[in-house]
This record gives sequence, structure tokens and C-alpha cells, in this order.
Amino acid sequence: MWEAESTVRLANRLDIPALVELRLANAEAHIALDPQTYRIPRRDAVARHFTSLFADDTGRHAVLVAETPAHLVVGMIEVIRRPEPPDHQILRTDPSAEVHTVVLDGARGRGTGSALLEAAQRWATDQGIRYLSAGINHRNAGAVRFYNRHGLTEAGLSLGRRLTP
Repeated sequence: MWEAESTVRLANRLDIPALVELRLANAEAHIALDPQTYRIPRRDAVARHFTSLFADDTGRHAVLVAETPAHLVVGMIEVIRRPEPPDHQILRTDPSAEVHTVVLDGARGRGTGSALLEAAQRWATDQGIRYLSAGINHRNAGAVRFYNRHGLTEAGLSLGRRLTP
């Protein structure tokens, strides 16, 4: 269990080890939801992902972390800007991004996720982003409730079919 209070700040390269651990912990939780859909990514691939995000100095994306007073990172949120739709498509060109939130079990229920999402919304608004989404598996009822509490609602229906060789 961690201290009740945490602060949210922009992540930096020094946070990569903690971000990798958060992503891997999140993968474990998602495998419990649906092992046919989720996997545990390789540690080095996750580290490369975050390294490349911090190497991109365009400011297109952001990673924010929740940190305890003892400097322990207990949560993160990625804001990944989506590319603009091509001119030939009928979709509006409102700048948009997808958020991915992870909070360690011991820090849940203490406002950590809410603080991360609110900070991400402020960052996105400052960057001219006008639409945020969160791709949530329908089996992840806790995440659906969390995002619903913060104003993210169903925004369409994604249909799919697994093809067999």
C-alpha cells in the first residue's frame, strides 16, 4: 500500500523502467480478462516504445505519471495523437488522441486514475486536441465505469471477425 497522495507530472526518460513495469502489470491484468485477445509484450519492445516516445520532440504525444511523495511511480497515462484522416475520407478532421491509463492495484481507489485523466485532458486541450477516446474491452467493467464517470461514453460500434486460415 502506498501513501494516499500522489502528484501527476510529465514523464521523462528516467521513468522508462517504471513505465515498462506498469505496462507489463497492465498486460497481466488484461490477460485475466481475455487471454485470446491480450498478450504480454516483450520487455525490450515496451522499453523501445517509451524510448521512441521521449525521442520524439514534436510534442505530438505525452506520457504523464502519478508519483508518490517517496518518488514511486504508481500510475501512468499515455496520450497518443491519432493521425488526421486522409482527404479522401468522410471523417471530420478534429484533432484526436487515444488515452491508455494504468494504475497499480495498491494505488487504485485513491483518485490516482482521476488525477491522471484530468491532467491528460488539460494537456490535450492545450495541444489543440478536441476529442479523446479510450479503447476498452467490454469485459473490463471497471475501466468502462471509470471512463464513464469522467465523461467518456460509447462512441460507436466496432465490429470484427476473426478469420481462420
